[in-house]
Formats: sequence, C-alpha cells, structure tokens
Amino acid sequence: MEDLGAVIWPPEPIRTERLILRASETRDRAVFIELLASPEVHTYLGGPRPRAELERETPEVPEGWPGSFVVELDGSMIGQVLLRRATGHQRPAAAGKADLGYMFLPRAWGCGYAAEACTAALDWLAEALPGKPVVLTTQTANSGSMRLAAKLGFAEVERFEAWGAEQWLGTRPPVVPGC
Repeated sequence: MEDLGAVIWPPEPIRTERLILRASETRDRAVFIELLASPEVHTYLGGPRPRAELERETPEVPEGWPGSFVVELDGSMIGQVLLRRATGHQRPAAAGKADLGYMFLPRAWGCGYAAEACTAALDWLAEALPGKPVVLTTQTANSGSMRLAAKLGFAEVERFEAWGAEQWLGTRPPVVPGC
C-alpha cells in the first residue's frame, strides 16, 4: 500500500454531525496502541499485536501519512479511517485504486460512527482526487463490515481465500463532486 499521492495533507479537520476527522497527533498514541492490541478489533484482521511490542515501536505521532484520519468524538479518539492506494494488492481488480480501511474501539461499535466517518472520508477523497474508484476488502465472516460496505455503496467484485478465511472485495464507483 502507498499513500494517495498528490493531496494536500493534513486537510482542515472534517466535521460531521457528531465526529471530527483529523490528522493524528501525539495525544492519539495510546489509543492507536489500544486499537492495535485489541483482540476484539483484530478478530478479522489477523489478531492483535503484543502491547509491549507496540509500546516500543509506535512513533510519538502514529500513522501520520496522507489518508490516515483519526476519528474523534467529544474530544477523544474512537477510531481510524484509512485511505491508501492499493498498488500491491493481491487482487487485480483492486490494484492502483484507493483502498478504504477502518478500525474503531469496541465501545464505539453499533452507534453508526464508522458509517459517518467513512462517508466523510470518502467525500473528502472525491474532492481531493475526483474520479478515483475505491475498494474495500473484508472477511465475509465480519458481518458488521459487510453491512457497512453495503451501506457505503460498495458492490461485490469477488470473493477469495486468503489468510485462512474467505475474503470479500468490493468496489465503489468513482464519485465526481457536483454530479
């Protein structure tokens, strides 16, 4: 995966009805570690990483690259939305497209925050890189991500076996602002 390329980063914070999407800051480090160490968050993402390892390896300002949004609720980080170019994706249908990913703390699940944040990030991408198609990959067993993909307008391209589980690859057609 690579960054998105020629985008202005960081953008002004994106405000939704309940959330703020912004670039990461030093104050987010502990929550990034919590996300990456969480067995619940990583049930469908290959398993959690050891907290001690994360404490050693996580930089002071984590995930500071273009397309990595911290999702903030009431002044606290609750998750992350990721947009990267899928240059090295295993599936030809995804190669070179923008790839959407997300992680939220379990206490934020079931409140619609992921849909709200992903919609805002996809709207930002449509303005920053008009006409860029987006892909999303998730395990078919991850019913929450499957529902979110449908809600965001992703349509199935294919299913495939990887990492010991059935994966789902969906695409969202390019959105051009004003159309």
